[in-house]
Amino acid sequence: MILAALMLAIAPVAAKPSKPAMTAVDAEIAFARDAKRIGQWSAFRKWSDRDAVMFTPQAVWAKTFLKPLKDPPNTINWRPAHSFVSCDGRIAVNTGPWFKQDGKPGGYFTTVWQRTPAGWRWAYDGGGPSSGPAPAGKPLVHRASCRGKAPGAPIIPPPPLSPKKARTTPEDTGRGQSADKTLGWDWKVEKGGARRFRVYQWNGTGYAEVLHNDVPAPKQ
Repeated sequence: MILAALMLAIAPVAAKPSKPAMTAVDAEIAFARDAKRIGQWSAFRKWSDRDAVMFTPQAVWAKTFLKPLKDPPNTINWRPAHSFVSCDGRIAVNTGPWFKQDGKPGGYFTTVWQRTPAGWRWAYDGGGPSSGPAPAGKPLVHRASCRGKAPGAPIIPPPPLSPKKARTTPEDTGRGQSADKTLGWDWKVEKGGARRFRVYQWNGTGYAEVLHNDVPAPKQ
């Protein structure tokens, strides 16, 4: 009896299953849910990174653009269809359909997410007109290969501007990449407002372009 009691006393307690870590897909879904719960622009402010970029159509700092905006009575909705993730899992680019306040298709969105000490935060938000039916079903996650060693930046950075050009150029360019160099992206806004966005992913032997957005200039 004493031995049995001792064995019961030292028997390990079954650990509760830990909650799965939030992914960039989870963050996107929570972001869209918050837009309905706390307001569209409030959600954008809550989930944005300090140096996040948006387009109007030229590039603007999200924190500056979003600060004075009041939440509309009804919000847009969106859901991820594809998520391109770096090997280390710390950077992801999500894309999928978004819908107007009345539920009708509005186009597609693209969001760059990065995992920070505060959690997932978006660093780039853009999109364009719809080019086909909205994808259905579970989001597809495309992870960069962890084989081999990514040799360097997947895209060539834009040339540095002179001080004069930095003040006067009508074109915007930007780029970014994951710390492990297995996922990279760049964007460029033309003078008229048309925008290009590209994503490159390491496949074990080289970089492949996995996403290309061509956003037309806004109608005058």
